[in-house]
Amino acid sequence: MNKEIINKINEFREDRNWKQFHNPKDLVISLNLEASELLEVFQWSSNEEVIPSKFDKIKEELADVLIYSYMIASDLDLDIDQIIEDKIKLNELKYPIDKAFNNKSKYNM
Repeated sequence: MNKEIINKINEFREDRNWKQFHNPKDLVISLNLEASELLEVFQWSSNEEVIPSKFDKIKEELADVLIYSYMIASDLDLDIDQIIEDKIKLNELKYPIDKAFNNKSKYNM
């Protein structure tokens, strides 16, 4: 986990005394709002139209999503690398290669 980035995010927040407003529920709401803003960049357009013309906006909105994700993880004392590793292991069980390879269809395990 990148402690330097988490420290920068938390320092930015502490310098403004915003942690008082950042309970897990409100951070998750904000995360979803930012994810919606990222989604809006792509609305009604193809990848080929959006990516070259709005690449900076994509980076900004993705950064907001990641910043809120890091704050949630930090506040809940979660190790981002570990929870991702754990989720990959679950996904490996849920989507075995022999059923999932080259297949986007839903299936029952």
